[in-house]
Amino acid sequence: MQICRFLPSKRSNDTDKLGKLDFKAYIILLFRIMEYREIGKTGMVVSSLSFGASSLGGVFHELKEKEGILTVHAAIDSGINFIDVSPYYGFTKAEALLGKALKEIRRDKYFLSTKVGRFGVSGIKNWDYSAARAVKSVEESMQRLNIDFIDLINVHDMEFSDLNQVINETLPALIRLKEQGKVGHVGITGLPLVNFKYVIDRVPEGTVESVLSFCHYCLNDDALADNLDYFEQHGVGVINASPLSMGLLTRRGAPDWHPASKAIMSYSRKAVQYCEKKKYPIEQLAIKYSVSNPKIATTLVSTTSPLNIRENIRWVEALQNEPLLADVLEILKPIHRQTWDNS
Repeated sequence: MQICRFLPSKRSNDTDKLGKLDFKAYIILLFRIMEYREIGKTGMVVSSLSFGASSLGGVFHELKEKEGILTVHAAIDSGINFIDVSPYYGFTKAEALLGKALKEIRRDKYFLSTKVGRFGVSGIKNWDYSAARAVKSVEESMQRLNIDFIDLINVHDMEFSDLNQVINETLPALIRLKEQGKVGHVGITGLPLVNFKYVIDRVPEGTVESVLSFCHYCLNDDALADNLDYFEQHGVGVINASPLSMGLLTRRGAPDWHPASKAIMSYSRKAVQYCEKKKYPIEQLAIKYSVSNPKIATTLVSTTSPLNIRENIRWVEALQNEPLLADVLEILKPIHRQTWDNS
């Protein structure tokens, strides 16, 4: 895992990185301590905190388009250089809005990740992991995103697929797109951790270059930690998503659709309330915790507020409140590593 503390240019093999920074980026550099880590062996050196664009699809709450665009700009301007999205988020709304924001941002300022396999039309969810749909999905995503190259393409939420179809059909189709120069790297995503090993063990070495795991490296569930050595041994980079456990670890509270059990909800609320008594945002505690493992390349946060994304970055760059962290982990111990089914 390559770790550095500067704002990198798009090309990870540039030697004169400082010479490639504009004045604004250089000022950011002088006062920044955000880490940049390589995703596996991809050559993509990314910010330890990155932008998850699911919020641009209105997944968590309603949004104003202008605010969403400004949030993307704020993220990039503040040193974030990795963005993850999917055609599933908001049923293409997130990709479309992100595409509008990216029109005004130089392509060498960011790496972009999107997905295939999970979709939605007219309020109805659907899944299609066939090779033909994967290829078509990539073309559609590039059009919505206003780009002609996707840095990282992922198989989305494999738990909804036949894993053998992913192994024998979806991934080979994405590898062909990589050989054609349409995508740079190939990854897999999902909630159940066991699926990652199942697939990686059954495809040629190097097929899967990254995994995107969510809700398994946060204050209430750190099960991803047990798999980090395995991923490293196979040269697979790790992307962690949802350090706030899909809203559980927030003062606002989880959305109505959250699939967690009542027990998980209850103990999470206790942790939030404890932090409130200590006048310390649990979000800061949670985000700092999630980005602090050097074996995790980057952690995705999602928001539609420019102020929030800048605040998230400040939290990453601040020292952790270790005594409070210990107290909160103790509060959450009864539901430690309890999870739920994806929905």
